[in-house]
Amino acid sequence: MTRRDSLRIFSAAAVAGPAATFAQEPAASPMITRAIPSTGEKLPVIGMGTWQTFDVRPDETAPLEEVLKAFVELGGKVLDSSPMYGNSEEIAGQMIGKFGLREKLFVATKVWTTGKQQGIEQMEASMKKLRSKPIDLMQVHNLQDVKTHLDTLRGWKKDGIIRYLGVTHYTASQHAAVEKMIASEALDFVQINYSVGEREAEEKLLPMAKDRGVAVIANRPFAGGNLFAKLREKPLPDWAKEIGCETWAQILLKFVISHPAMTCAIPATSKVKHLRDNMAAGHGPMPDEAMRKRIVDIAAA
Repeated sequence: MTRRDSLRIFSAAAVAGPAATFAQEPAASPMITRAIPSTGEKLPVIGMGTWQTFDVRPDETAPLEEVLKAFVELGGKVLDSSPMYGNSEEIAGQMIGKFGLREKLFVATKVWTTGKQQGIEQMEASMKKLRSKPIDLMQVHNLQDVKTHLDTLRGWKKDGIIRYLGVTHYTASQHAAVEKMIASEALDFVQINYSVGEREAEEKLLPMAKDRGVAVIANRPFAGGNLFAKLREKPLPDWAKEIGCETWAQILLKFVISHPAMTCAIPATSKVKHLRDNMAAGHGPMPDEAMRKRIVDIAAA
């Protein structure tokens, strides 16, 4: 079940209930930011992914244009893509150029191939599609041919072709391999799966990243939509207001970004109302350890 399906069920089951409502606007105060440990540059804690959502034809971009404009207007900055995501890089770049958004975004993408020359060609193509050279963050996607590409990226960083480098994965089964990279390589970022439903990174990976001064981006902050399917029958708890949450999405995102090692979460959406809901999670009080436990317990019940 997708988040879209889950939210439709919320609306049908609880017409006036809190679980069916979306935050109309985040708080007037600026979104919370976190520093990139390697430089101190600050990023808003809620970014946006493009997997599936931006993989559309060039003539189907109207809804996404509204999403991207709202994202920037509401304080968003980190936009993450990959050549693996179909047309996503090209569509994102088309909108970045159309609305003159390059200077307002922190553009991240990935290299997803094998071989040094193939990697160079793919990354150059990505920068052209995204209309972003230098690119802010280039990541080795799912650790594919990681040593080869990191060697290229170190040179590119020195030459100013990229600003930051990192590695990614989306499954807990590869956390040990990501940890090995953190221990052995000079990385600016790691991107891994982390959510209330996928907490394996808490054991070793997140503490290691914090200790080593590596920024962390959380993909799958809703566990691929599975968390919404699990929570759809549950009313929003009374204690949600203690952390300024009006929806389950905000609770789940605040759990992710409240971890002390976390820099940014990148939920993906093609709907402005979902985007506004997500962005609201970057404002107001964050869960403390006791509140984080409450969130884990209610998600597991």
